[in-house]
Amino acid sequence: MISFTFPGQGSQRPNMGAPWVDHPSWELVTDASEATGRDIGDLLLNADADALSITRNTQLVTFTMSMVILDAIERLGISPAMCAGHSLGEYGALIASGAISFEAGAKLVSERSEAMQSAAHEFHGAMAALLGISDADAEATCHEAGDHVWVANYNAPGQVVIAGLSDAVAKASEIARSKGARKVMNIPVKGAFHTPYMNSARQRLRKALSDTRFYDLEVPVVANVDAMPHERASEWPLLLATQLTSPVKWTQSLAKLAEMGARTLVEVGTGGVLTGLAKRTVPDLDAISVATPDDLDKLVLLISSQSSFTPQIEQHQGEHLYISERMVVASQAGIFEPSEALTGSLGSSNEHVSLARISVGQPLGTISGLEVRSPFTGELMGMIAMSGERVTIGQPIAWLRTIRES
Repeated sequence: MISFTFPGQGSQRPNMGAPWVDHPSWELVTDASEATGRDIGDLLLNADADALSITRNTQLVTFTMSMVILDAIERLGISPAMCAGHSLGEYGALIASGAISFEAGAKLVSERSEAMQSAAHEFHGAMAALLGISDADAEATCHEAGDHVWVANYNAPGQVVIAGLSDAVAKASEIARSKGARKVMNIPVKGAFHTPYMNSARQRLRKALSDTRFYDLEVPVVANVDAMPHERASEWPLLLATQLTSPVKWTQSLAKLAEMGARTLVEVGTGGVLTGLAKRTVPDLDAISVATPDDLDKLVLLISSQSSFTPQIEQHQGEHLYISERMVVASQAGIFEPSEALTGSLGSSNEHVSLARISVGQPLGTISGLEVRSPFTGELMGMIAMSGERVTIGQPIAWLRTIRES
């Protein structure tokens, strides 16, 4: 089974949107900008490292980049059996699972980032990563350092992040070294995230969450707060609010995904941080990062080697593999009607449209009146969804053989 995992703050990179500008999924950047009133495209393409390190920018660009990549993966007909997200990434996981709409998720992330940045200004907070130390020793370190520092992230075996007031974090760092921590690294943030010092942000976020419509999940999402799967809409407003002042139990969440039957962990976003953590925590599972369009073919090859998802692969010159077939998938739920231009000559049947040439952006039909356009150029091998069929987001509706230009 496939699990999608979504990275959080810290995976951002300058110019990380550039590889996706010409991909059809880039249109989500415009949608996110309209939903939030921010020019996210400019941040993704032009902001420097300092600008991206500002919380209100960091969270928006990281979230939006994950959504672009999620959309690109869904266009291939690949969907998860379960999801999880690291801190901010939990919002991406909820969108992938159908719990909230993309627009609602973008607005929540915008409010969350503003609330956390505001809360960070109230106290002189800091965070530090402790490497080569057990969870128990990290917890004991914080206890010995006093009442103003806590474990904020359980990231992987031997990798824990602490947070709190700056002086308390510095004191805990020295104690951690005395307990055998191999390395202590200050994290370049000015806030004590996932500690009680985010309480004002939690209160502000709760209002936004109460105004957001949640739906029962199509696939479970393992929550940061308790490392348990949750599928009911009613559970998530409290889980997301609590997350701001509670540690991220990522080590435990990865173990839970494995226990639930995950075989492949797909990191949906840039940075590759979660892929590295997964390889340390659950080394028996396949972990892959999808950060650029080139990674999409790597993902398809990995999944096709494991399961019944078997797009046709052509090999040339004994060196390179090329994906020669693609699935066009539904971008929304509703009733599908194929294009009459493609099916008119077939009477009442639309099961096999013979090698019609399709261009990028060409309509293949409609879902509840909204056009479904092909993201690929190729030969239409067949319509998978039937006229009048109710389809769900990510469901394959057409099968194309891509045309490789010589």
